[in-house]
Amino acid sequence: MPSLVEDIPEMPEQLARTQFTAGLGVEFLKTLQNADGGWGFHAGEPSRVEPACWALRALFGRTEAQDTESFRKGAGYLQSTQLPDGSWPACAKMRAGSWITSLTCSVLAADGQSAKNVAAGLKWLCDDFPRDSSPWMRFVQSLRPKSHISSQNDSYRGWGWTPKTASWVEPTAFALLALRDAPSEQLPRNAAERRNLAVALLYDRMCPGGGWNCGNPRVYGVDGDALVLPTCWALLALRDAPEKPGRALSLVWLQKELAKIESAASLAVARMTLENYGVERPLPNRNLQDWSAQELAAQGTHVLAWVCLALDLARRWAPAAAIRDAAAATIDKDAAGKNSMSRRNRELIPSFSRPPSRVMIRKVARYEEDLLALIYESLSEFKLAVKDKTILLKPNLVGPSIRKA
Repeated sequence: MPSLVEDIPEMPEQLARTQFTAGLGVEFLKTLQNADGGWGFHAGEPSRVEPACWALRALFGRTEAQDTESFRKGAGYLQSTQLPDGSWPACAKMRAGSWITSLTCSVLAADGQSAKNVAAGLKWLCDDFPRDSSPWMRFVQSLRPKSHISSQNDSYRGWGWTPKTASWVEPTAFALLALRDAPSEQLPRNAAERRNLAVALLYDRMCPGGGWNCGNPRVYGVDGDALVLPTCWALLALRDAPEKPGRALSLVWLQKELAKIESAASLAVARMTLENYGVERPLPNRNLQDWSAQELAAQGTHVLAWVCLALDLARRWAPAAAIRDAAAATIDKDAAGKNSMSRRNRELIPSFSRPPSRVMIRKVARYEEDLLALIYESLSEFKLAVKDKTILLKPNLVGPSIRKA
């Protein structure tokens, strides 16, 4: 069987680098867009909704880019795949909606031209209740002897991978993210009720030691093991939910688990999750720049997009805590007036009317990382004309402190 890497187009000469960086990866991601505006899971494959959503989020989650041809083609592809009932199918041949409706609504929420599509998708989501936790099913369960097969509260209701089935952690998390990202005027009347039930379900489904797996936290009296990606999606969905001890415990679990992660996909999403909460990241065994853009694309378009997002310090989706709080402070200032106090952190809000800063601070975890690519990307951010010019680099080298016993 031929390697998937062989099917990935070569990177343009000016983008060729030994290590992956966000800016260069985004440019490569653009080359994978199909003629119909979507993206496949791998280069040359038919377009699918999920990779198209993640590609659009990575490419245009940082700046207002709704007027670019690439974005409009991508948004047009998503609009064209929506079913008459407002949902989105997992693939073109399916005639029933799925969990992917949540991701699509979340991605298109910022696009004014997709407002009707998002409103229809959210209505479909809020009308879809899992049958396994219906009042009738709960009544039937109450008549049966108490079971030790699983331990969960069936009065809480989230979302399933497919409509009217059973609640699962990941689709519930994505639905919560869609409800959070959508403008309030697009939310159905029962959105608040659905959100409260789903938040309660996620806390109920948390593993005893912190984190989440795909479904039940305990089966046949045995505690389930948490998994990285379900834990990340759940934590991101609970970011603005009421604080409970389980969330802090799950963050501690994820922080410890980060050092063991070997896959680019899990490493990227875990990094974004911890940064979103402002939790210090331990040094992992692998670095996101250990893979090339082509290697990441071979693992999947969504993986390439996740790594692009993780390395983008100015991303708007799942932003780092400092950026999120600064944005919230600016909103508070606009609402309360000049020189007001931030309701979020009660600190004086500085004025942001000054010209954009010409200073950029970039950090690397190890000296072995590709500093040339990092510098190239940093210079590109400011669009500096540095051709035929000399650049003075002043490294800040910090070595270990060696003291005699």
